[in-house]
Amino acid sequence: MTDWEERYRKGDMPWEKGEAAPPLAELIERCGTQYFGEGPVLVPGCGLGHDVRALASHGLAVTGLDLAELAIEKAKAIQPTGAESYEVGNFFDPVWQDGRKFSAIWEHTCFCAIDPKDRATYARSAAEVLIPGGYLTGVFFLTPHDPGEEEAGPPFGAAPGEIESYFSEHFSLVDSWVPKRAYPGREGKEWIAIFRRK
Repeated sequence: MTDWEERYRKGDMPWEKGEAAPPLAELIERCGTQYFGEGPVLVPGCGLGHDVRALASHGLAVTGLDLAELAIEKAKAIQPTGAESYEVGNFFDPVWQDGRKFSAIWEHTCFCAIDPKDRATYARSAAEVLIPGGYLTGVFFLTPHDPGEEEAGPPFGAAPGEIESYFSEHFSLVDSWVPKRAYPGREGKEWIAIFRRK
């Protein structure tokens, strides 16, 4: 199991790009904020909070969640853009989930970072904290590693059909596409998917 706190302390953060995910900007340009509801929006595995602040800048109340205390400490130290907040916590923990309801979840780096055996737990956790009709919208890694390279994760890739299978019990797929905008090196390796809570 990855020690995320230790990786932040060592500065071993290849996922940290210093800006919000380009596919998130593409999604908002294409669809506005319709797939985020009235808020609040949850961003699990938020890291330093770039996506949190990008969403908050559009007038949404957004909660960034991360296991790593140092990540949250660093996120809180950055100038806010709106109604964002940050918490240290475990998205999978029923105690953390208890009583919480969100209109949407933005997924960026959490699903690909967890052990693939925990993906069904991720889907159940998302269903638990979303209101009926709420959206799980995200950009998922399809092929984070080059062909022929051993897939040692995280990040762990997945095919669109596989991703959909994890969510199908609780969610319906509304729309999906391969984003044109990406961090350098991720072009064509990601999939935007919009799931609606049944």
